[in-house]
Amino acid sequence: MAEAGAAPAHRAQWQRATIEALQDITPRIKRVVLRPEHWHRPLAGQHLDIRLTADDGYQAQRSYSLLSPPEREGVYELGIERLPDGEVSPWFHDAAQVGEAIEVLGPVGGHFVWRAEQAQPALLVGGGSGLVPLVAMAEHHALARPAAPMVLVAGVRALADVVRWSELQRWEAQGHGFACRLALSREACAPRPQDHAGRLREADLAAAMQFLADRAAQSAAVYVCGRNAFVETVVSLLRTLGVPDNSVRTERFGG
Repeated sequence: MAEAGAAPAHRAQWQRATIEALQDITPRIKRVVLRPEHWHRPLAGQHLDIRLTADDGYQAQRSYSLLSPPEREGVYELGIERLPDGEVSPWFHDAAQVGEAIEVLGPVGGHFVWRAEQAQPALLVGGGSGLVPLVAMAEHHALARPAAPMVLVAGVRALADVVRWSELQRWEAQGHGFACRLALSREACAPRPQDHAGRLREADLAAAMQFLADRAAQSAAVYVCGRNAFVETVVSLLRTLGVPDNSVRTERFGG
C-alpha cells in the first residue's frame, strides 16, 4: 500500500519486490512468491515483467505469467519453468533466496485474460508451463463461482507435470461448473476415466466442449497457451471442430 499522502505507484513503473517463498511445483516449474512494495490487483491471465541486475550492472529481463488469481492480495505468484539456456529462469531455480529483492513491472496484458463476470463458458487448453495462467483462471473461477462453466484441458508429458494437480481436483470436486481433463503423452495409463494416456487429440477437445455445451447454451471463449508447436496443433484441432478463430485467444512462447 502507498503511504498516506503519497501518490500511488503506477503499474507501468518498475518497483522492488521481495522473494517471500520458493517451491518446486513440478519437476521443471518453480513457484515464486513476490511481495511488491505496491500491489496492483491483477486480472487472471496477466503476466509480470521481471528484471535482474548483476553486480557489474548487466540487466536481464523476462516476462512470466501469474499463477496467483486476483483474490490473492499483497503478493504475486509466478510459475517459472527452468530453461537451461535462459538468463533468468536458472537464477530462480538455482540461486535465488527468500528475502532477496528484484525488480518487477506490472501486472501487464489485456488480451489473454479471463474475468469471473464474463457470462461466456470458457475452454482452457495448456501445455507445460502454458498451464500457469490457465490455472490462475481456474482458481479465480473456483473462488468467484460464476454461473458460466469452465473446462481446463492439460496436455503434458506426465502427471507430475500438471501444475497444481491436487488443487485442480479439489476445485472440480466442489461441483461449481469446473472440470479438468488430462492428456498425458508419456504415461502408460490415465489416472481417471475422463483422462487420456497419449498426445492431446481432437476427441479430448470435443469432450471438453460437450461438457460446456451440456451446461450452457452460449458458445465458449477459448484460451490456448503453450509452446508455438503446441498452440498451432490445438488451433488446428479447434478449427476441425468448427470453432471460429475469433473465439480463440492464444499466448505462445519458445520453439
